[in-house]
Amino acid sequence: MSAAELVSAYLAGLERADTEAVLKLFAPGAVVHSPLYGPKPATEFYPELFAGTGSSRLTLRSVTEGRTRQGTALISFWFHFDWRLPSGAAAPFDVVDLAELAEDGRIATLRIVYDTVDVRPTFERETGASWRPTADQN
Repeated sequence: MSAAELVSAYLAGLERADTEAVLKLFAPGAVVHSPLYGPKPATEFYPELFAGTGSSRLTLRSVTEGRTRQGTALISFWFHFDWRLPSGAAAPFDVVDLAELAEDGRIATLRIVYDTVDVRPTFERETGASWRPTADQN
């Protein structure tokens, strides 16, 4: 699967809140690092994310391919996430996802990068809390 195809399949599954479709793109044991949910196995992260999502509309801005310093295949993709929480509260943001790929081309590690300054208060009002890194996790 090409980088563009992987990103397209991922964003389509994410927009539909289709856990099965999204998890097919991840290698066994894959971990997602989220600024709101913290580091979690993909198998835990997506059900939790989708349970906390009323609706979403995603707009892809770019896809870039490269390698980490260790030589691992890396796909970076920038998109707008028009996220609505179950109450209907808007929590939109622009995001860059960094996907490190396993040998089989599936995602082994996904790092989600965005500024939470506007989203976090809305998310915390809705859920009561959010993950925050400790000094040793930075």
